[in-house]
Amino acid sequence: MFRGTFTALVTPFREDAIDFTALRNLIESQISAGIDGLIAVGTTGESPTLTHDERKELIGFTVETANKRCLVLAGTGSYSTREAIAATEHAENLGVDGALVVAPYYNKPSQEGLFRHFEAIAHGTTLPIMLYNIPGRCSVDILSETVARLANECRNIVSIKEASGSVDRVSELRRRLPEAFTILSGDDSLTLPFMAVGAAGVVSVASNLFPSEVCALVRTCEAGNLKSAERLHRKLLPLFKDLFIEPNPVPVKTALGWRGAMSPEVRLPLCEMSEANTARLRKTLEDFESKR
Repeated sequence: MFRGTFTALVTPFREDAIDFTALRNLIESQISAGIDGLIAVGTTGESPTLTHDERKELIGFTVETANKRCLVLAGTGSYSTREAIAATEHAENLGVDGALVVAPYYNKPSQEGLFRHFEAIAHGTTLPIMLYNIPGRCSVDILSETVARLANECRNIVSIKEASGSVDRVSELRRRLPEAFTILSGDDSLTLPFMAVGAAGVVSVASNLFPSEVCALVRTCEAGNLKSAERLHRKLLPLFKDLFIEPNPVPVKTALGWRGAMSPEVRLPLCEMSEANTARLRKTLEDFESKR
């Protein structure tokens, strides 16, 4: 069900309030470019700094603006199982097509704890669920055997956003999981290698800026034209890398600000980029634009 290019939407702010005009324009540009899905209130959307009311408002606004023209998922994960269940329930009531549920962070559960956490969330909703494995942020790794167990025992756990950075992990997941269960890259720069071993797309940060190009990379991979995909990958790679020279989503919002799409504003504890990294990102974007 979940395959292709999904944009992890930024949350535009202006004077610390959500800029819904900028968000509407961003969503429209994504849909016009042929994006397969949008993810509201994920990490790229600065979900840790949003209030509960802001999250609900953003999810509802994204669903309403997309108006069934693409899939909409909501980030509903938490280190509290009860909170994640409640957030997923709210998102379901707002009309999303699925939930992106990150591994519980900070409290470092065992694999059995991870299984029970995701099982409880799955039992509390009819929504299809995309797991989100990002050990670098969460300090826990949803191992492939745990993912396989969840896929086998929870019918609505149907996908995983894999951000372990390991091609071997994708190969292992693909070997263990039912064919209908999809794996999406959690890193733009690993889209090609992950898809080469069985992933079905990407949850992208770069597509906030260049949705057509990221969609083209994914569709070329899906078509099996790996030489063409490799050329696209090489063209996009410097951009993929430099959008993470400072904590996400600071670089991508900075670039969107240069484009005039929104203010580059982020909420503390995030802050503006250093001068050196700003100059580096600007040069990378100029080089990329000159080759489009």
